[in-house]
Amino acid sequence: MSLRITPQTNYSSETSNTSKKTPQPHLRNGAPSAPGLPDTLRSSLTAAPETPGLQKTNSTHPLEARLLNWRQTQDAMKMESIRRIHGMAEPVRRGMEMKIVRDSQWKPAVLGGNMHGSIHEDILALGGRETEVTWEDVYPGDELREPPSFHDELEHRLKMN
Repeated sequence: MSLRITPQTNYSSETSNTSKKTPQPHLRNGAPSAPGLPDTLRSSLTAAPETPGLQKTNSTHPLEARLLNWRQTQDAMKMESIRRIHGMAEPVRRGMEMKIVRDSQWKPAVLGGNMHGSIHEDILALGGRETEVTWEDVYPGDELREPPSFHDELEHRLKMN
């Protein structure tokens, strides 16, 4: 384990705004920053049919892929420093507490569900994230979807299907 502050640098250092391959357009859940809103730039849905020789625009940047791993890298560094200071028992205890909280927090989607974590999880997180307000807290992204029935969700949770 290393005390890495930033994510690994195995991402490309240059980008192009067009790509040669033409991926098939498909609907995604939504934009990464606002899951409830359709992202027409990333899904590349157009009204007119496209010609096969036309290049598609590429809306991702190498920095975006690197920033996606920022929180995991920071948490790994904090856990490693806790392990070096307090020994192996402290990270194991914190991991067990986090697993207990994640497994015990369940509310059916029909009743509003808590798909994006809970305040208990935010308090137990390294560094305490209970004071942060993220985009997912304001726009959870499930407003446009029909929630599954209570029985379907319970069967999936208990792995009965």
